[in-house]
Amino acid sequence: MNRNMNRREFAAGALAASAAAAATPRPNTSGILNYNSRMEYRPLGQTGLMVSAVCMGGHWKRLGTVIPGFKGAGYSKEDDRNILDPVFLKARDEVLSYAMEMGINYIDACSPHEILTYSKILKGRRGKIYFGFSWHTREPRYPEYRNAKRLLAAYEQSLKEAGLEYADLWRISLPMEGISDFGELLRVEEATVEALDKAKQQGKARFTGVSSHNRIWLRSMINQYTKQMEVVLFPYTASSKELPGDSIFDAIREKKTGVFGIKPFADNSLFSGDSSLNSPHAAEDDRKARLAIRYILGNDAITAPIPGLVNKHQVDNVAAAVAERRKLDRREKAELGQAGRRMWANLRPGYEWLRNWEYV
Repeated sequence: MNRNMNRREFAAGALAASAAAAATPRPNTSGILNYNSRMEYRPLGQTGLMVSAVCMGGHWKRLGTVIPGFKGAGYSKEDDRNILDPVFLKARDEVLSYAMEMGINYIDACSPHEILTYSKILKGRRGKIYFGFSWHTREPRYPEYRNAKRLLAAYEQSLKEAGLEYADLWRISLPMEGISDFGELLRVEEATVEALDKAKQQGKARFTGVSSHNRIWLRSMINQYTKQMEVVLFPYTASSKELPGDSIFDAIREKKTGVFGIKPFADNSLFSGDSSLNSPHAAEDDRKARLAIRYILGNDAITAPIPGLVNKHQVDNVAAAVAERRKLDRREKAELGQAGRRMWANLRPGYEWLRNWEYV
């Protein structure tokens, strides 16, 4: 207490401060989809959307730990059968519905099976969650889709097959492999941008963007095609770090681009267990997941990570991470650092490319 202030003046000041705080208007949350006071919400670039600090990716890896007999990995031909299985659909519906209850308001899908599954689950409640996708087998990863007319027609076909009139975000998947021919690279860029423009003009995509596994290319597109690159997706793991110079985040911050971080757990390589609730590593892996989410959210340029979630427990765990203290202390940094080194060492064959995203 200030020595020149008596108790009466102190009490009066405290009362005035309390009244001022009470008079401060609460932020308007009426426009936030699936608003839950326990969830944090962030602006998605300049789209005007406020999305949950953790969103939901479409992948259902390790679903066999939840549904006995499930065989699909999320990409295999077996999923043709699984997505017609009422047991499988019920399990996915329960997780997505629970995520929505917890305040999660965006889901992203990137394969035909994921899009068809979630569009079926969301039938009758399409406006209850933002739904973004990429039907990557009908996009420029395949040379036959490297012209705007074919690309837009394929997108319209995908919407029709999924029973959707529009996507909240159409984010085209750019080719994973490098394109050494500069002329071909320009053709991909121009076709992508033209198709995105037309889809938005026709009301078939509310917002547009791309996903990429190539940091340099993606940064160039953000700088060159800011209007179309409203939202971008790229890997940002529990062990990714922002480059001190020449970082993609320089462009993202300058252009105010929305960012969804994919592969936060590096294809589950971060974990020691198998994602089952009775795994002897369950508690340890839950903690790693929370540390990873907190670490990723510490980067102010990332709107939200989008982990694949296969049960309600995982939804609870990532929601808990959002509510925890954001900044990691020294012990937590050391713990996550050690887990990250094991994560890089444990990448599955076919996912070694994630190492290219250690420094972003």
